[in-house]
Amino acid sequence: MTSPAPVVLVFLDPAFPDGRLADASRPQLMVTDQGATRGDGIFETMLAVGGSVRKLQAHLDRLGGSAEALDLAIPGQDEWRRAIATGIATHRDQHPAPTAGDDELVVKLVATRGVEGAASPTAWVQVSAAGAAGRRQRETGLDVIFLDRGYDSDVAERAPWLLLGAKTLSYAVNMAALRHARKQGADDVIFLSSDGRVLEGPTSTVLLAHVEKSDDGSTVKRLITPQLDSGILPGTSQGALFTAAKAAGWELGYGPLEPQDLLDADAVWLISSVRLLAPVNRIDGKDIGTPALRKELTAELTGLYAGIE
Repeated sequence: MTSPAPVVLVFLDPAFPDGRLADASRPQLMVTDQGATRGDGIFETMLAVGGSVRKLQAHLDRLGGSAEALDLAIPGQDEWRRAIATGIATHRDQHPAPTAGDDELVVKLVATRGVEGAASPTAWVQVSAAGAAGRRQRETGLDVIFLDRGYDSDVAERAPWLLLGAKTLSYAVNMAALRHARKQGADDVIFLSSDGRVLEGPTSTVLLAHVEKSDDGSTVKRLITPQLDSGILPGTSQGALFTAAKAAGWELGYGPLEPQDLLDADAVWLISSVRLLAPVNRIDGKDIGTPALRKELTAELTGLYAGIE
């Protein structure tokens, strides 16, 4: 029986300016905390490489946006930054990576509405080593299936209380979708709206690429993602990669996308902050593009993403 991976836990506490270290192996959360009883809270998950968090400002900004959507008062960004620094430094000191290439840490920020009747939220930073599964999927790729999310693509504007653009703790549906995919022999899911639009993965953003020849014989590479107003979470990794790709000469586009657009693409990826850029090999059993071109484009975009701080 394998022991659980070491976790460093840092609570944001006004009495501890740099955060209060807590023993992650012992109970820390009250059973009446509304994050546990109702999923009433928000979170962000980030990757730290060599002790430095990737896209930290973008994640803090999105955390703030999610808090605003939930009318949730959370600690300020400077408090989060100090607690993050404490957590990373403690983990690296207590659990040094065996090799430099293994120095990837998952940094999770969580804020709940707190215990019933509380005047302040419960907030903490959790730091742990990155798992092997995400790295493996970056290298070997994914088989995914389409699943109906059950909402049309206009529902986010029509019903903002569904919180479709916020990163909340209510992830039971997303996890159920992943379990369903694995029962079908797939690795992951791409959600579709009930009116047939491509949305996102349960824990990722969808990207596709087309490579074409222009009239003058030059190669045109186009990177496309679903429309952000269709009720999906704005991807910090997608946004950063779009900036880097544009600087490298790629054309950019935003949907609307339909399933056939992905099936006809030269390459499709699921991108997220910890797994990074994972190529999609097959969707509903259909091969996407060609292995050689998919590998070439993945290598190019991975190289661009590696330069993002």
